[in-house]
Amino acid sequence: MSSAQMDRVGRRIWQNECGGTVAGLTSWNGGEDFASLGIGHFIWYPQGHSGPFAESFPPLLAFLEAHGTATPAWARGGCPWPTRAAFEADRNGERQQELRALLSRTVRQQTEFIMARMEAALPKMLGEAPARERAWVKTAFDSLKTTPEGTFCLIDYVNFKGEGTKPTERYKGQGWGLLQVLQAMGETPSSYTAWNIQFAEAAKRVLSRRVANAPAERKEQRWLSGWHNRCDSYKWSL
Repeated sequence: MSSAQMDRVGRRIWQNECGGTVAGLTSWNGGEDFASLGIGHFIWYPQGHSGPFAESFPPLLAFLEAHGTATPAWARGGCPWPTRAAFEADRNGERQQELRALLSRTVRQQTEFIMARMEAALPKMLGEAPARERAWVKTAFDSLKTTPEGTFCLIDYVNFKGEGTKPTERYKGQGWGLLQVLQAMGETPSSYTAWNIQFAEAAKRVLSRRVANAPAERKEQRWLSGWHNRCDSYKWSL
């Protein structure tokens, strides 16, 4: 990717996750038990808690530190706000203002972090995929990387829904991460349709399946339209 395309990737992820706003860089969505921070809404669980989804904010801070960006000492550990109510009550507090300032000036580094996560996903996915599907998963992954649009699919989706290799990220035994989308592409492969468009349609099928499998109390149907719109954006030129 060119530098300009990298910048567009960062802005598009920021728009997808936070509406492109600085205020959206520190969020805690209703119905969730973790804070969502940065352009990628990286997950941060409260101190002493964990959950089924992979925590990504502490690794981001470690990545920033490793690349020469100072981070707040108080942020090295679990999220200091124990609940969404506590988080919202402190929205204009000194700590969240400090985080928003850090995150608004490190968009490129956050984009690079997401790209590094995408690159690291392939060996994990190949290790998890059934032997008969590994060649296809690698073919689809490598083919998507041949264009900026396909690369964006991989970058954004692995940040959006993960690698698909975590056993806890399953409903009724079926996942919804990058691995599952690449597998779904193999169910209806086409030599006439661009890889990014095939990816977008497969992602919509996988996310529809997730919602159908989700526990009723999670009410995930409310998110499906927005998720599908995000997948449709994978069809756009970068």
